[in-house]
Amino acid sequence: QVQLVESGGGSVQAGGSLRLSCAASGRTFSTYVMGWFRQGPGKEREFVAGISGSGVIRYYGDSVKGRFTISRDNNAKNTVYLQMNSLKPEDTAVYYCAAKGSTGSFSVPLNYAYWGQGTQVTVSS
Repeated sequence: QVQLVESGGGSVQAGGSLRLSCAASGRTFSTYVMGWFRQGPGKEREFVAGISGSGVIRYYGDSVKGRFTISRDNNAKNTVYLQMNSLKPEDTAVYYCAAKGSTGSFSVPLNYAYWGQGTQVTVSS
């Protein structure tokens, strides 16, 4: 069982930056693939970024490539981060972190067994 708690959301102007954090409980954090997803008003949940347990493999959604960076701390903090730069109004959404095992695509929400409660990001023009 993994519990995930996101933080770091807020309101920012276009072009600004935010860093989201997702703290995970449990001793086996490094065995989980971690992902960030987002869901805007009236939209389906969208894959943003994913990172392997070791942190070596990273994937990004097309809309955030070159602007967002996912990273993780497998040591004392058991935390995954999402650094978001050059934010755009279309990045406005609730952002969720999620955890899954080593099999299955990083980008498919159904592959993730554990989810956080979400954190709101609002980007104004």
